Amino acid sequence: MIDVLVVDDDYRVAGINAAYVTKVPGFRVTGQAHTAAQALDILQQGASDLVLLDHYLPDESGLALVRRLREQGLHTDVIMVTAARDIATVQAAMRHGALQYLVKPFTFAGLRIKLEGYAALRRALADGGEAEQHEVDRIFGTFGGSATDAATLPKGHSTFTVEQVREVLRASEGPLPALEIATRAGLSRQTAQRYLKLLERTGRVRMSLRYGERGRPEHLYAWVVPQGEQVRRDSRPGLGAPEEALKPSSP
Repeated sequence: MIDVLVVDDDYRVAGINAAYVTKVPGFRVTGQAHTAAQALDILQQGASDLVLLDHYLPDESGLALVRRLREQGLHTDVIMVTAARDIATVQAAMRHGALQYLVKPFTFAGLRIKLEGYAALRRALADGGEAEQHEVDRIFGTFGGSATDAATLPKGHSTFTVEQVREVLRASEGPLPALEIATRAGLSRQTAQRYLKLLERTGRVRMSLRYGERGRPEHLYAWVVPQGEQVRRDSRPGLGAPEEALKPSSP
């Protein structure tokens, strides 16, 4: 299990964030703090792997707390979860070693993607040893890598949304319909379909058909895993599609 400390000055928000964390398999909340001093005291006891950290705290900023953690040799991983969206704060968070930055307000799906990305990063680093270039690229791309190059995206498309769709598909045990993908990613069905079509055109998503007893066949989508890359599967039961749905559709 990955132990998480939730830090937010608002007791209600901290409780909501903690509830979100407990819904993600493999994560558990080991504590909540509402000031930087409380958070530092908990972290000095070494009880947390990851901190979901608000920037606006009553005694000092979240970034100031991160600086103090590093000065004391505490290397607990940090994901900023805050309403602060100015570029200077975002840049400072990067420079101080925050692994990711989630802007409030956000959905459960948005937080889940960050947490699942963090879990994937820990798995990629768990074996130690040396890494080939493609493995290094995968490690660095766990949070920030895009499934489609930003320069090649059509106008009106964002790399962030591409990543949301990618993470949902990579986490699934089998192909998913557009509505299910939209629900898990926190997107509208129309938006999900638009990005799925884009990813299908670029060869990153494969579309297949599932035929029922009547009516039109259902379109199912699966992530195309590059050779040499292992994909993480969602272990939750009841997800995915029968094996025959993996067969490519006829042109």
